[in-house]
Amino acid sequence: MRVMENTSRRDTLKAIGAAVIATQARPILGANDRINLAVIGIGGRGTAHVNEYGKLDCHIAALCDVNQAAQERAVALVQKNNGHAPKVYSDMRKLFDDKDVHAVSIATPNHWHALATIWACQAGKDVYVEKPVCHNIFEGEQMIAAARKYNRMVQAGTQSRSSPHKMQAMKLLREGAIGKIYMAKGLCYKRRPSIGRKPDQPTPPGVDWSLFLGPAPMRAFNENRFKYNWHWFWDTGNGDIGNQGVHEMDVMLWGASVTKFPKSVVSTGGKMVYDDDQETPNTQISTFTHDGLELVFEVRGLVSPEEGPLRARGSNVVGNMFYGSDGYMAVDGAGFWLYKGEKRELAMEGKASRGENAPHMDNYLKAIRSRKREDLNAEVALNVLASDYCHLANISYRVGHSLAWDAQKKKFNDAAADAMISRKYRAPYIVPEKV
Repeated sequence: MRVMENTSRRDTLKAIGAAVIATQARPILGANDRINLAVIGIGGRGTAHVNEYGKLDCHIAALCDVNQAAQERAVALVQKNNGHAPKVYSDMRKLFDDKDVHAVSIATPNHWHALATIWACQAGKDVYVEKPVCHNIFEGEQMIAAARKYNRMVQAGTQSRSSPHKMQAMKLLREGAIGKIYMAKGLCYKRRPSIGRKPDQPTPPGVDWSLFLGPAPMRAFNENRFKYNWHWFWDTGNGDIGNQGVHEMDVMLWGASVTKFPKSVVSTGGKMVYDDDQETPNTQISTFTHDGLELVFEVRGLVSPEEGPLRARGSNVVGNMFYGSDGYMAVDGAGFWLYKGEKRELAMEGKASRGENAPHMDNYLKAIRSRKREDLNAEVALNVLASDYCHLANISYRVGHSLAWDAQKKKFNDAAADAMISRKYRAPYIVPEKV
């Protein structure tokens, strides 16, 4: 009994010590204090982060990337836009040790999102993390736990949540503008050319390939697994349902007022037309079962027609459809269109008034100052749910049949599917069981 008491006391003291250290690492910012921010992952999306934050009320204090060429381009961009040279890191762990950095914005490949967020929270940094926030279902739970334990502001990069016309459209749906919603669809008809086939090769100079892979298994360098095309491999990406599609998945759940897991999921499709290195499907249809509501999500990377009132934007048709007892609504990045009655007459429309990135990032910076989680438009738990819907669909697709899901036990009715809830992590890049 004495041993148990001593062990308990030691555990308590450790917990108190960890809390004190975490608190010491958290700067207390006043309303007029400068937020020193670091961007982690400065490829295409990270470059957009550098450009957007450079216009907002923060100071880009540091940059981090495993690619020296990307570092140099980003430093030059900050110097051009903001007139100063930020600190540069290759390993994010060293950045997290930097007490001058208050917050981070993560635009790494998907397989790094969870661990980078957890490490940042443990280091007392607030976090903006691109979508999908997690690479698998287990990781999402750990991210929420870390955000809560260390009292961090964690904003998901689902910019629709800060888009005025989409916010108006979702409000109309909740108020019953089309009656009772019986079906919602997410559409990701985004044109994706074939990536072809490429041989393994030596890692290019200036690239830390082991750091790029991080939690993923070690593999030989391949250009098709590197810049952007990492999306199409299960080790690092989640296919287009977890790339472009997670935006529309989030809007689908938002508009249909879905806040819980489905009872079951079935996802079918394949890699059509192309014979190349891509592992993930370029054609995929997923259906999620709820009482009194049908949710459907479609991915097409090939030439696809318009869908109802949604217009093609270049080669793409990307948006959402909501069907109700009194009408239906279409929503995309350009606006929304509400149709009523048996004659399906246009009753209301709204147009996009501005871009989504800057308002969403500005919302994140304001929440850093307020320290109120409810001020975040896309608090991490919201996108964990949307990301998990993508993961449920991909798991069904990969096992090849429909799956029942027990949301309480976080288990499927299938051992092969259960094995995909998490992954085998490559040490030392392990998402912890306890954060």
